[in-house]
Amino acid sequence: MQLILGLGNPGSKYEHTRHNVGFDAIEACAAFFQVRLRKRCFRLYRKAELKTGVQLLEPLTYMNNSGEVLQYFPDMKAEDIVVVCDQMDLPAGLIRIRRNGGSAGHNGLKSLMAALGSGSFIRIYIGIGRPEEGVSVVDHVLGYDDSEEIQAGIQLASKALADLLNGKSLEEVMLAYNKRNRS
Repeated sequence: MQLILGLGNPGSKYEHTRHNVGFDAIEACAAFFQVRLRKRCFRLYRKAELKTGVQLLEPLTYMNNSGEVLQYFPDMKAEDIVVVCDQMDLPAGLIRIRRNGGSAGHNGLKSLMAALGSGSFIRIYIGIGRPEEGVSVVDHVLGYDDSEEIQAGIQLASKALADLLNGKSLEEVMLAYNKRNRS
Protein backbone atom coordinates (compact mmCIF):
# COMPACT_ATOMS: atom_id res chain seq x y z
CA MET A 1 0.00 0.00 0.00
CA GLN A 2 1.51 3.26 -1.15
CA LEU A 3 -1.45 5.58 -1.73
CA ILE A 4 -4.60 6.08 0.33
CA LEU A 5 -7.29 8.10 -1.43
CA GLY A 6 -10.22 9.62 0.38
CA LEU A 7 -13.00 10.50 -2.05
CA GLY A 8 -15.14 13.61 -1.83
CA ASN A 9 -15.90 16.94 -3.47
CA PRO A 10 -13.69 20.01 -2.99
CA GLY A 11 -14.86 23.26 -1.45
CA SER A 12 -16.58 24.41 1.71
CA LYS A 13 -20.01 23.84 0.14
CA TYR A 14 -19.41 20.07 0.38
CA GLU A 15 -17.51 19.83 3.68
CA HIS A 16 -18.92 17.15 5.98
CA THR A 17 -21.59 16.02 3.54
CA ARG A 18 -22.30 12.31 3.27
CA HIS A 19 -20.40 12.21 -0.04
CA ASN A 20 -17.29 13.56 1.72
CA VAL A 21 -16.94 10.97 4.46
CA GLY A 22 -13.86 9.68 2.59
CA PHE A 23 -12.20 13.09 3.07
CA ASP A 24 -13.25 13.12 6.73
CA ALA A 25 -11.69 9.68 7.34
CA ILE A 26 -8.43 10.70 5.63
CA GLU A 27 -8.29 13.86 7.75
CA ALA A 28 -8.87 11.84 10.95
CA CYS A 29 -6.12 9.41 9.92
CA ALA A 30 -3.74 12.29 9.15
CA ALA A 31 -4.45 13.76 12.60
CA PHE A 32 -3.75 10.38 14.22
CA PHE A 33 -0.33 10.23 12.52
CA GLN A 34 0.24 13.95 13.20
CA VAL A 35 0.68 14.97 9.57
CA ARG A 36 -1.02 17.77 7.66
CA LEU A 37 -2.67 17.52 4.29
CA ARG A 38 -1.31 20.27 2.04
CA LYS A 39 -2.10 21.44 -1.45
CA ARG A 40 0.86 21.81 -3.75
CA CYS A 41 0.85 24.46 -6.45
CA PHE A 42 -0.83 23.40 -9.68
CA ARG A 43 -1.82 19.99 -8.31
CA LEU A 44 -5.35 18.62 -8.14
CA TYR A 45 -4.96 17.14 -4.67
CA ARG A 46 -4.11 17.67 -1.02
CA LYS A 47 -1.47 15.28 0.28
CA ALA A 48 0.31 14.20 3.45
CA GLU A 49 3.20 11.77 3.45
CA LEU A 50 3.81 9.42 6.35
CA LYS A 51 7.31 8.44 7.55
CA THR A 52 6.79 5.07 5.86
CA GLY A 53 6.35 6.77 2.48
CA VAL A 54 2.61 6.06 2.29
CA GLN A 55 0.74 9.06 0.94
CA LEU A 56 -2.69 10.18 2.16
CA LEU A 57 -4.50 11.96 -0.65
CA GLU A 58 -7.67 13.96 -1.22
CA PRO A 59 -8.38 14.56 -4.93
CA LEU A 60 -9.54 18.13 -5.52
CA THR A 61 -11.50 17.19 -8.60
CA TYR A 62 -15.19 16.59 -8.22
CA MET A 63 -16.15 13.07 -7.21
CA ASN A 64 -17.02 11.95 -10.75
CA ASN A 65 -13.49 12.85 -11.90
CA SER A 66 -11.52 11.34 -9.01
CA GLY A 67 -9.37 9.27 -11.38
CA GLU A 68 -7.81 12.42 -12.87
CA VAL A 69 -5.55 12.70 -9.81
CA LEU A 70 -3.73 9.52 -10.89
CA GLN A 71 -2.01 11.46 -13.69
CA TYR A 72 0.39 12.66 -10.98
CA PHE A 73 1.18 9.05 -10.01
CA PRO A 74 1.76 7.35 -13.38
CA ASP A 75 3.56 4.32 -11.96
CA MET A 76 0.96 3.59 -9.28
CA LYS A 77 -0.60 0.15 -9.55
CA ALA A 78 -4.18 -0.52 -8.47
CA GLU A 79 -2.94 -3.13 -5.97
CA ASP A 80 -1.01 -0.39 -4.11
CA ILE A 81 -4.05 1.83 -3.55
CA VAL A 82 -6.63 2.01 -0.76
CA VAL A 83 -9.79 4.04 -1.44
CA VAL A 84 -12.10 5.36 1.28
CA CYS A 85 -15.56 6.44 0.16
CA ASP A 86 -19.26 6.60 0.98
CA GLN A 87 -21.64 3.70 0.34
CA MET A 88 -25.41 4.10 0.29
CA ASP A 89 -26.06 0.36 0.48
CA LEU A 90 -24.56 0.20 3.98
CA PRO A 91 -26.49 1.53 6.96
CA ALA A 92 -25.14 4.80 8.34
CA GLY A 93 -22.08 4.29 10.49
CA LEU A 94 -21.10 0.82 9.38
CA ILE A 95 -17.98 0.19 7.34
CA ARG A 96 -17.09 -2.60 4.94
CA ILE A 97 -13.60 -3.41 3.70
CA ARG A 98 -13.09 -5.22 0.39
CA ARG A 99 -9.99 -6.26 -1.49
CA ASN A 100 -11.35 -5.46 -4.96
CA GLY A 101 -14.56 -5.39 -6.96
CA GLY A 102 -16.72 -3.24 -9.14
CA SER A 103 -17.87 0.33 -8.78
CA ALA A 104 -21.15 -0.53 -7.01
CA GLY A 105 -22.60 2.40 -8.99
CA HIS A 106 -20.22 4.86 -7.31
CA ASN A 107 -19.02 7.43 -9.86
CA GLY A 108 -15.79 8.17 -7.98
CA LEU A 109 -14.86 4.49 -8.10
CA LYS A 110 -15.86 4.31 -11.80
CA SER A 111 -13.48 7.19 -12.52
CA LEU A 112 -10.61 5.55 -10.61
CA MET A 113 -11.22 2.20 -12.32
CA ALA A 114 -11.20 3.86 -15.74
CA ALA A 115 -7.92 5.66 -14.97
CA LEU A 116 -6.27 2.50 -13.57
CA GLY A 117 -7.77 0.03 -16.02
CA SER A 118 -8.50 -2.16 -13.00
CA GLY A 119 -10.68 -2.45 -9.94
CA SER A 120 -8.15 -4.42 -7.90
CA PHE A 121 -7.63 -1.80 -5.20
CA ILE A 122 -8.71 -2.04 -1.57
CA ARG A 123 -11.90 -0.23 -0.64
CA ILE A 124 -13.08 0.99 2.72
CA TYR A 125 -16.74 1.84 2.40
CA ILE A 126 -18.40 4.07 4.98
CA GLY A 127 -22.15 3.54 5.19
CA ILE A 128 -24.34 6.57 4.69
CA GLY A 129 -27.66 4.73 4.30
CA ARG A 130 -30.30 5.13 1.64
CA PRO A 131 -32.29 8.32 1.08
CA GLU A 132 -35.59 8.71 2.89
CA GLU A 133 -38.80 8.51 0.90
CA GLY A 134 -39.08 11.53 -1.40
CA VAL A 135 -35.39 12.52 -1.16
CA SER A 136 -33.31 12.19 -4.31
CA VAL A 137 -30.00 10.31 -4.29
CA VAL A 138 -28.15 13.55 -5.16
CA ASP A 139 -29.79 15.46 -2.32
CA HIS A 140 -29.03 12.57 0.05
CA VAL A 141 -25.33 12.20 -0.73
CA LEU A 142 -24.75 15.95 -0.88
CA GLY A 143 -26.65 16.47 2.37
CA TYR A 144 -24.88 17.42 5.58
CA ASP A 145 -25.01 14.76 8.29
CA ASP A 146 -23.20 15.05 11.62
CA SER A 147 -25.13 12.21 13.26
CA GLU A 148 -23.41 9.92 15.75
CA GLU A 149 -23.73 7.05 13.26
CA ILE A 150 -21.92 8.86 10.46
CA GLN A 151 -19.22 10.10 12.85
CA ALA A 152 -18.77 6.56 14.19
CA GLY A 153 -18.31 5.25 10.63
CA ILE A 154 -15.69 7.88 9.89
CA GLN A 155 -13.81 6.98 13.07
CA LEU A 156 -14.03 3.23 12.35
CA ALA A 157 -12.65 3.77 8.85
CA SER A 158 -9.84 5.93 10.23
CA LYS A 159 -8.97 3.27 12.82
CA ALA A 160 -8.99 0.55 10.14
CA LEU A 161 -6.58 2.66 8.06
CA ALA A 162 -4.33 3.20 11.09
CA ASP A 163 -4.28 -0.56 11.72
CA LEU A 164 -3.27 -1.21 8.10
CA LEU A 165 -0.60 1.48 8.28
CA ASN A 166 0.71 0.06 11.55
CA GLY A 167 1.36 -3.31 9.96
CA LYS A 168 -1.78 -5.37 10.41
CA SER A 169 -2.60 -7.49 7.38
CA LEU A 170 -5.62 -6.71 5.24
CA GLU A 171 -7.16 -10.02 6.32
CA GLU A 172 -6.76 -9.15 10.02
CA VAL A 173 -8.30 -5.73 9.48
CA MET A 174 -11.15 -7.11 7.40
CA LEU A 175 -11.90 -9.73 10.03
CA ALA A 176 -11.82 -7.20 12.86
CA TYR A 177 -13.83 -4.40 11.23
CA ASN A 178 -16.21 -6.29 8.96
CA LYS A 179 -17.09 -8.56 11.92
CA ARG A 180 -17.50 -5.56 14.25
CA ASN A 181 -20.23 -4.31 11.92
CA ARG A 182 -22.29 -7.49 12.32
CA SER A 183 -22.83 -7.15 16.06
